Amino acid sequence: MKKTLPIGIEDFKEIIEKNCYYVDKTLFVKELLDNSSKVRLFTRPRRFGKTLALSMLRYFFEKEVIAEGEYCDNRQLFQGLKILNAGETYLRHMGQYPVISLSLKSAKQPSFDMAYASILDELALEFDRHKSILYSNELSEDEKALYKKFIRRQASEWESFKGLKFLSNCLQKVYQKNVIILLDEYDVPLENAWFRGFYERMTDFIRSLFESALKTNPSLEFAVITGCLRISRESIFTGLNNLEIISVLSSRYSEHFGFTVPEVNDMLRFYNIEGKKENVKRWYDGYFFGNTEVYNPWSMINYVNEAEININSLPRPYWANTSSNDIIRDLIEHADSSIKLELENLIAGECIEKQVHEDITYEEIHESEDNLWNFLFFTGYLKKVRERMQADTVYITLAIPNAEVKYIYRNTIMEWFDRQIRQKDFSELYNGLLKKDSRLIERELSKNLMETVSFFDYKEDYYHGFTAGLMKMMEGYIVESNRESGMGRSDIIIRSAPYEGIAIIIETKVADSYEQLYEKAFQALAQIEEKQYDAGLRSEGYHTFMKYGIAFYKKLCRVEVN
Repeated sequence: MKKTLPIGIEDFKEIIEKNCYYVDKTLFVKELLDNSSKVRLFTRPRRFGKTLALSMLRYFFEKEVIAEGEYCDNRQLFQGLKILNAGETYLRHMGQYPVISLSLKSAKQPSFDMAYASILDELALEFDRHKSILYSNELSEDEKALYKKFIRRQASEWESFKGLKFLSNCLQKVYQKNVIILLDEYDVPLENAWFRGFYERMTDFIRSLFESALKTNPSLEFAVITGCLRISRESIFTGLNNLEIISVLSSRYSEHFGFTVPEVNDMLRFYNIEGKKENVKRWYDGYFFGNTEVYNPWSMINYVNEAEININSLPRPYWANTSSNDIIRDLIEHADSSIKLELENLIAGECIEKQVHEDITYEEIHESEDNLWNFLFFTGYLKKVRERMQADTVYITLAIPNAEVKYIYRNTIMEWFDRQIRQKDFSELYNGLLKKDSRLIERELSKNLMETVSFFDYKEDYYHGFTAGLMKMMEGYIVESNRESGMGRSDIIIRSAPYEGIAIIIETKVADSYEQLYEKAFQALAQIEEKQYDAGLRSEGYHTFMKYGIAFYKKLCRVEVN
C-alpha cells in the first residue's frame, strides 16, 4: 500500500495514524533503557529527526490522560515496529510515567522579553496539558493555585525559573512515579539571543530553568535533551555531574538520528526509485555520526516525495531552504585571508584539519578560527573524514558533506559578493575599461580577486560570473552575459545608450599556469574577432568598440585590448 511521506509532520502519533512512511527508530527506547545516565544531551544538526524522536519517546513512556480517571493505551501506535519485539524488559516501561515535553524551538524573537514570553507560553501549554492533576487530592491548595498561575501565564520571574521542577514535583505526587523530562532544541533561544544581542540574559534564564529541574530534582526519572550545539557545562549545565553528552562524534546512539544507508535503500526500494541512489548519495549523504554513515532525513523525504511522482525530478537543496545560514554568512563576512583560503579549498573538494573543541559557547565562536570550524562541524555544515589523537589532543579532518551543503556555501558567498559590490567604488576599474588601460584593469581585477572567496575550483564560469558581477554597477551602461551575437555567444557585453554607440566586449579564459596567461588572453581576444561578436551590435547602431581578452590564473589575470 502506498504511504504518504511525512513532510513537516513531527508528531509520532500523527505519522502512524495517517499511515505515513516511518523510518523505524523505536529501538532508541531500548538503548536509553540499557544505559543508566540520568540526563542525556543529544547534539545533531537541524532537521535530523530530533523532534520526532522525542515525540516517539513521549508516546512510548507516557501514562497519557484522556479524561479524568481514563488513560490512553498507545501500544497500537507501535504495532509492527521493532521495539515491540525487544522483550518484556522494555515493554513494562510503556505507558508508565508522567512525561514533561517542552520545545524551545519557537524562541526566535528579536528581543529578550519576546523570547522569554515565548518560552513561558510553551511552559504554560505543558502545564495545561497536564491540568487533570488539579482534581487530585494529592496537591495542596497552594500548589493548585500556583499551578493555575502557570496556566494563566501569571507566574513571577522567580516562580518561572523553577517551573519545570514544580511541574515534575506535582506530577510525581499525583502519579506516585518519577517524571521523564524531554527538552527539544534547547539551544535555539541561545543561538537567537547571540545574534540578537541579549545572550547573557537568555543564558541566565535557561541555566536557572534547567538547573532546578535536572540537578536537584528528586522527582526526575531521567531526562533527554536535544540541540544542535553542545554548550559548555559552565554556561548552562553548571554543576550537573549526571549529564552524558552524545555528540556527532559519539558511537553510541549513532543510528537513531538521520537515515542510515540501509534505511535509505529501503525507502528508495519502497517507492520504486532505486535508480536515483547515486543522485541522493551525492546530494544528501556524507554525514558520519560516530562511525555510522547518515543521510539528511529532511532532504531525503522531500526528494523522494518529488521523485516518486516524477522520476526525472532533480535533487534540490531542501535543507538549505529551512535552516538558518547566519553562521556561514557570519564566517564569510569576518573571514581573514587564511579562512578564505581554507573555504576555497573546502569548496574545491579538499579537506582541512582542526582541533576538536566540543565545549564552546556562542560567545567564543569568534575567539579562534578553530572554534568557527568546530561550530560548522557540529551544526552539519562540515563532516568528519577521519580523526586522530596527538599528545592527548583530538584532531578531525573536515570536508563539505555533499552537493546540498556546497550549494549553501556557494550561494552565501554569491550573496556576500553582491553586497560587497554595491558598497565598493569601482570607478578606477570602469575608467580603465573606457580608456583601454589594460594594466589598470589587471590591477583592479586582481585586487578584488584577492579580497573575495573563490569557488568552482577556478573554472571559467566562476571568472565569468566574477567579472560580470564587478561590471554590473557601471552607471549608464547595460551589462549582458552570454548574449548571442555573430557566430556565438560572447561572455560579457557592456552597452551604452544606443545614441552614444559605445560597446565593450569581454571574453574570459582560464590559464593552467602563470606562464600561460599571456597566450590565453590573446586567444580570448582572437575569439571575439573570429566569432564576430560585434556583428549584431553594429546592426543596432553601435560603432565604437572596445574588445578585451582576459585570462585568469587563480587570483591573477592578464588583460589584452583591441
